[in-house]
Amino acid sequence: MAAEVIDGKAFAAALRLRIADAVPAFEAATGRVPGLAVVLVGDDPASAVYVASKGKATLAAGMASFEHRLPADATQAEIEELLRSLNADEAVDGILLQLPLPGHLDEQAAVATIDPDKDVDGLTPVSAGRLALGIAGMVPCTPYGCLLLLQDRFGDLSGKDAVVIGRSILVGKPMAALLLGANCTVTIAHSRTKDLAERVRRADIIVAAVGRPEMVKGDWIKPGAVVIDVGINRLPPAEGAAKGRLVGDVAYDEAAAVAAAITPVPGGVGPMTIACLLRNTLVAAHRRAGLADPEGF
Repeated sequence: MAAEVIDGKAFAAALRLRIADAVPAFEAATGRVPGLAVVLVGDDPASAVYVASKGKATLAAGMASFEHRLPADATQAEIEELLRSLNADEAVDGILLQLPLPGHLDEQAAVATIDPDKDVDGLTPVSAGRLALGIAGMVPCTPYGCLLLLQDRFGDLSGKDAVVIGRSILVGKPMAALLLGANCTVTIAHSRTKDLAERVRRADIIVAAVGRPEMVKGDWIKPGAVVIDVGINRLPPAEGAAKGRLVGDVAYDEAAAVAAAITPVPGGVGPMTIACLLRNTLVAAHRRAGLADPEGF
């Protein structure tokens, strides 16, 4: 039987509607709407598209959107000064520094400048520490979106055997921490793991975030496993085509013939990232205002 397709696009759309429905109550309690500030340094086309889409989604949810653009030759001091001013801005609940930064800049130092309580990308050292310790804080958007999709599929994740392929600070490491927090037994694997296929074959849950197109093959998947494919890779264009097709880190057709459920690429994990960014902004706004976390988020 073919795997169930996990429709991240539909799930994200429903989540965004619930977030928008929660904004008026926050405004009634505080006299303002939650605010998200996005900082873009340079003119990378892909980053500009991402920033524009985040701004549109923020406004669509009834929140305030603040966009700040700095030139590609901006200095470290200029970026950190802007971030500190946003830390102090009472209208701003969430700050997102669009990565990557131009090569002459220190990304880690810039991210560490962000107030952890406004760190809606969940990337500051304090946010990472809170996640590792199980303390309430901001959680990276993409892995949190993956967790929501898994909980929607399974309900209780306790006792599930999970393999996370990838060890990045953006996805792999926080994903493992979230799964541990959900009482899974977690293995973090990567491209240099010995006998990787055998490790994956034991898993009830596979989260592939290694950045290698179609690396995970169908015969790596245990029958009935659930596969979350975080990867998004563009293959070289076929003859006569302007662009190559997008694929994930999992060989989709092979895996779908074995797995119980799988996320497609595109349309799986990707839409969840912006939805969870809005969720984090809503939660950060409540905490900064001294309000309880909004129900259901």
